[in-house]
Amino acid sequence: MEIVRLRALRGPNLWGRHTMIEALINCTEDECQITNLAGFETRLRARFPQMGPLVAGGHNEPLTLAHALEVVALGLQAAAGCPVTFSRTVQSPEKGTFITVVEYSEEAVGKLAFEHAMRLCQAAREDRMFDLDAALHALNELDEDLRLGPSTGSIVNAAIARNIPFRRMTEGSMVQLGWGSKQKRIQAAETSHTSAIAESIAQDKDLTKTLLYSAGVPVPQGRVVTKLEDALAAAEWIKGPVVVKPRDGNQGKGVAVNLQTVEQITAAFEVAYSISDEVIVERFLPGHDFRLLVVGNELVAAARRDPPYVIGDGQHTIRQLVDVINSDPLRGDGHATSLSKIRLDAIGLATLEEQQMTPESVPPRGVRINLRKNANLSTGGTATDVTDDVHPDMAASAVAAAHMVGLDICGVDVVCDSVYRSLQEQGGGIVEVNAAPGLRMHLSPSYGKGRPVGEAIVRQMFAPGDNGRIPVVAVSGTNGKTTTIRLTAHLIAQTGKRIGMTTTDGVYANGRLIDTGDCSGPRSARNVLGHPDVDAAVLETARGGILREGLGFDRCDVAVITNIGEGDHLGMNFINTSAELAAVKRVIVQNVSAEGTAVLNAADPLVARMARYCTGNVTFFAAQSSAHPVMAKHRAQGHRVIYRENGEIIAAQGTAMFRLPLKDIPLTDGGQISFQVENVMAAVGAAWALDISWEAIGAGLASFVSDADTVPGRFNRFDYKGATLIADYGHNPDAIRALADTIHDMPAKRRSVVISGAGDRRDDDIRRQTRILGNVFDYVVLYEDACQRGRAEGEVVKLLREGLAEAHQVKEIDEIKGEFLAIDTALAKLQPGDICLILVDQVEEALAHIKQRVAEAAA
Repeated sequence: MEIVRLRALRGPNLWGRHTMIEALINCTEDECQITNLAGFETRLRARFPQMGPLVAGGHNEPLTLAHALEVVALGLQAAAGCPVTFSRTVQSPEKGTFITVVEYSEEAVGKLAFEHAMRLCQAAREDRMFDLDAALHALNELDEDLRLGPSTGSIVNAAIARNIPFRRMTEGSMVQLGWGSKQKRIQAAETSHTSAIAESIAQDKDLTKTLLYSAGVPVPQGRVVTKLEDALAAAEWIKGPVVVKPRDGNQGKGVAVNLQTVEQITAAFEVAYSISDEVIVERFLPGHDFRLLVVGNELVAAARRDPPYVIGDGQHTIRQLVDVINSDPLRGDGHATSLSKIRLDAIGLATLEEQQMTPESVPPRGVRINLRKNANLSTGGTATDVTDDVHPDMAASAVAAAHMVGLDICGVDVVCDSVYRSLQEQGGGIVEVNAAPGLRMHLSPSYGKGRPVGEAIVRQMFAPGDNGRIPVVAVSGTNGKTTTIRLTAHLIAQTGKRIGMTTTDGVYANGRLIDTGDCSGPRSARNVLGHPDVDAAVLETARGGILREGLGFDRCDVAVITNIGEGDHLGMNFINTSAELAAVKRVIVQNVSAEGTAVLNAADPLVARMARYCTGNVTFFAAQSSAHPVMAKHRAQGHRVIYRENGEIIAAQGTAMFRLPLKDIPLTDGGQISFQVENVMAAVGAAWALDISWEAIGAGLASFVSDADTVPGRFNRFDYKGATLIADYGHNPDAIRALADTIHDMPAKRRSVVISGAGDRRDDDIRRQTRILGNVFDYVVLYEDACQRGRAEGEVVKLLREGLAEAHQVKEIDEIKGEFLAIDTALAKLQPGDICLILVDQVEEALAHIKQRVAEAAA
């Protein structure tokens, strides 16, 4: 057994909506069938008892090593704590080749699970040992490193509950919530609204204290010092226990409290000075340590924090007791767990020394030994929820402190006896204000109930009813995609929205080309949805991107399927039939939102059948009249249909009808170009689904210009010495048939065509192109394009000529080396009244060449 390829499907895909690892697996039939491997399953389960049942997917389908790999890869992730449930294995059309998909929550963890699953299966097959604990530890450790921490995760989960899309921008905690111009960003508990100046103020503890004091918020007296002598002098001035902490610090690092002796202050100063060149010495406020969380204008949570401690049992040392506490799975080294491990560092050792103890001391039974004076969770402390007990005046002081600093999310540290009374009444004070406060003490406190602080933060970022989404139109099919996309974008733009658009020509944002080349995949879609100047997105969603990576979005408002053509990309990636191709392209239909719409070509049976997979609404369109059976039934049921009748495009729902005269739609040449009529209907269906007014739709159709500049390579017309040139990127039999039918109906003295073929098509698909053209055109110029895509030199032209051998209209054939020379050869033989179709390969370069020749002729 061999894993030939691993792919990460990062969005909704052919298999479902989960993120998945897709593996292509090769093995011979004798080696692969588990029934031929005596004792294999028993040995496998002995090494991995937690694995699920081995079950083949189809009726009478034999169990194979690929099925075992699937179950083990899923089971290893689940045993390591990953929330995964879905997996599947299918036999590919090639004998001995299987496709296995396994859900993942973190991509790197999913890939590592496949590696360990492969080794585990090999160990079971060869009856070798396998270290399951080491594999699970590696998976768990990697998952903890990569998954969102509790603070960020709580916000993301709250966003998901609000139907707000999210995208991780880094492997860390930087996350985009929402799309386009409606997006917000978070990093842990910082948001797009968090002011950098406010964050700087919060880091400067002395400036924070000055501002709070000026706002009438109780704070402890203190000074900023840079020398030990000054620190001792400040403590003498305060005349009582002091707190020593770095001026710039976080997570309680370098903070020492309730210091009274010169030795204590000296040791604490050295620690704080190692973190910051400036150290604060301030009055120690007796009482408990509380953290109050302010979001916007609201106190949303509060917790009492207690310093880490151990209780003696008269038998174990302090170090041993700490090890027992740290073995709790809820305690970790970072912020991924609810609690942090206790550290016996310099401050911890000093705290023990004050109690006349060392880590090796054995405290008597029942005696509490404090291991720190400050109570930060990051240093091993615990938290008790007190949200419901906070006095209104204390809550108001916390909100005032946050506003004075300028933070939208703020952790306010308070020291006082209790939260039942105001700070002024009990002589307490605010000792610190924190930007990006940790949320885990409120989400999963050591004692008491957790608080939905993630929801509060999302509520602060997004107004009620705002899900952070912009309208998304996904377009797929065989032909007409680019024109449909550009026209749909033009219609949406009539409403004043800034449009993001992906096509095979590039990526556009607010009218500006930001990327070039074939940009019809998920990466380009994500780029558009991440652009802040985009109010609506129209995305070409190609077969290749869906198979390679899945969709670049979780769901769309409108899915448009233009048609499913014969021979387009068949024979690639195990997609051998039009029905299989339709199954790939309908992924966008399956992921239309419940309130969204699928716009489907009713005249194409493969497309029409996609309606049953749409959870939203369906609009059918067809060039035929409303009598088309699919259209008639759909309309009778009260649904939307779009059709052509008596020189008009008619959009109907029930008895309501909206008429768009074809003479007012330049793209269709008054209805003469039938395939453009279909493209218009598809775009109108999308605009209708987005509730664009008919006035705006009519104006957009009338003002849309289709030329080499706006829609390059899509039926671009030129006048050349009285002859008509038509340049098009049609490159499959269906597109060529539509072009041939249109040009056949156009008056001409002589019809000529310039054509090459893509080498990655099947032989008969290449022949079929010229078989179609040879029955319409009198003169054919064959050329070899810039990239043969795996074909030998001359092989594509030979296949094209074979197709012409079966045609009856063609009278003259030329074979030319090079696209531009082929164009010039055809132009040289044109006469006034002729029509020449040029099927371009290098779109931009060929159009530039044609424009140059037209300009020279005009001069």
